[in-house]
Amino acid sequence: MSYSIQLSFNNRAEYIYLPVIPESIEFSDAGDGSTFNVSRLGEINVIKSPKLREVSFSGIFPADYSPYHFKYDVRNQGAQNEFYRDPYEYVKDIIRWMQTGRPVRLIFTSARYTVNMAVSIESFDWKETAGTVGDIQYDIKLKQYVFYAAKKVVPVKNSQNKAEASKTKTKASRPDEKVKPKTVTLKAGDSLWSVAKAQLGDGARWKELQKLNGIKDAQLKKLPVGLVIKLP
Repeated sequence: MSYSIQLSFNNRAEYIYLPVIPESIEFSDAGDGSTFNVSRLGEINVIKSPKLREVSFSGIFPADYSPYHFKYDVRNQGAQNEFYRDPYEYVKDIIRWMQTGRPVRLIFTSARYTVNMAVSIESFDWKETAGTVGDIQYDIKLKQYVFYAAKKVVPVKNSQNKAEASKTKTKASRPDEKVKPKTVTLKAGDSLWSVAKAQLGDGARWKELQKLNGIKDAQLKKLPVGLVIKLP
């Protein structure tokens, strides 16, 4: 199975292939939903746009006498030992790219899955330890980068348009401040269904009114005019 991981900078004016493929590469995808408790509905979940993908992996940059550097060629995938870079060159490139404050591009290719996206280098930790024959071990964390630009704001040209825009905005955003009644008095022709439709917005809720007011089934067809009905 063929794998490759490439990091490039400045529209691939500079690039590196990882000379040794990491044992694992971790992708983190998460949503950004929020939960709220709403009266009469219980808990609800508001789905928002997903969070930016995060990628992390660990690996080594091998020294020229390391057994690893024969396995991969950083410029020609599949060729063996045709080109070799000192491990510190990889470190210097990644640190320099990171310090520019500009995104790089990650291209991960496997037999089943391909990722090609702009990323920021969130962290890059590396070390050369005794017993690793000069290999550099590293941990790197990347985060998906979305290109964006400021939007142009078109000002309102005259005071009349400003007043109309303000009036429209105020009218659209003004909340309903009307106090809802707690009871209703039956008039001629009224029924529990008509009261539920008018006051609760749904005639099918007439049974709630029946239960709340203790009205028996036998009384439904002969509700007296002037009867005070309590509303939920």
